[in-house]
Amino acid sequence: MEPTAAQFIDLTALEVLSLLVIGFVGGLVSGFIGSGGAFVLTPAMMSLGVPGVVAVASNMCHKFPKALVGAYRRYRFGHVDIKLGLVLSASAAAGVWAGADFQRYVKSSFGEAGSNLYVSLAFVVVLVIVGGFVLRDAIGIYRSGSTHAEDRTSRLAKWVQSVEIPGTMIHFKVSNIRVSALFTVPLGFATGLLAATIAVGGFIGVPGMIYMLGAPALIATATELVIAFVMGLGGSIKFALHGLVDIRLTLILLAGSLFGVQLGAIGTTYVRPYVIKVVMAAIMLIVAVSRGLVVPVYLTQLNVMSLGPRTMVWLNYASFAFLVIALGVGGFIIVGAMLQGHRAVVLQKRQAAPAK
Repeated sequence: MEPTAAQFIDLTALEVLSLLVIGFVGGLVSGFIGSGGAFVLTPAMMSLGVPGVVAVASNMCHKFPKALVGAYRRYRFGHVDIKLGLVLSASAAAGVWAGADFQRYVKSSFGEAGSNLYVSLAFVVVLVIVGGFVLRDAIGIYRSGSTHAEDRTSRLAKWVQSVEIPGTMIHFKVSNIRVSALFTVPLGFATGLLAATIAVGGFIGVPGMIYMLGAPALIATATELVIAFVMGLGGSIKFALHGLVDIRLTLILLAGSLFGVQLGAIGTTYVRPYVIKVVMAAIMLIVAVSRGLVVPVYLTQLNVMSLGPRTMVWLNYASFAFLVIALGVGGFIIVGAMLQGHRAVVLQKRQAAPAK
């Protein structure tokens, strides 16, 4: 495989500043919904000209220290199920290893355009399916007026918890669930496989823990940070062995995201669980549009279809614009929910003061 160092882009001061801002918002979202935030970070780097596989590898490298910080912060709030996180991490690590090998195969066989197309199509498919499902669930919770959505258990999760397989049953105390380890293996492997493909494992891990295993939303989003740490560390080693990690991008994103992830983690203490799902769904679907717009560009580069140079430029601009919108929507919802929740807490304390 040809060396990838020659593919690293030159970073201007404006691009460095942009990456710092993107890293901060990505960290904010990561600490809030439990995902590594790569669903905005990977497309952002690709929009700046970074090859897809390098963007994925660099993202995974920046993910594990950020995930460690977020997991510790959420652990102090009592949100992390360490046992569940470690069990899922075991099979997730295997998924990351397999996914990294497939990433390198795609790039060596079809070149940079093929790798970019593969990453973008994976984003579109996963984000539309998972985002649509989460949005529907969030709307249903909001319309029902439930303030304890985390206590609702899906039909699938009830069935999974009812299956008794001798010698494989595990009780997860923090999540208050008891399931067979055989159900955690495919979930963990799929999470790791997706993480190595597009640097986003939380899109399977978090919904999987909620809808398949029956873990509460707050616990699932926090526990995913434990899994993200393990996957990020393993994936970084795997990709770095083949020279696919751009340490410059890693450090810039990390510098911005370490601040955001702590703020996002604090925000979860002030909001209702359905707000977390609204944020997840909104960003997923907007980013899906962003990646979908550049699919014709990569197909043209592979000589599968034909677009004019001006059309390709405008599609790239439109893709980046939707990415910015996704960042703005996510940040606006999170900050707004935090301020509203904080005001409610302050008001409650003021009302309780005279009684004391």
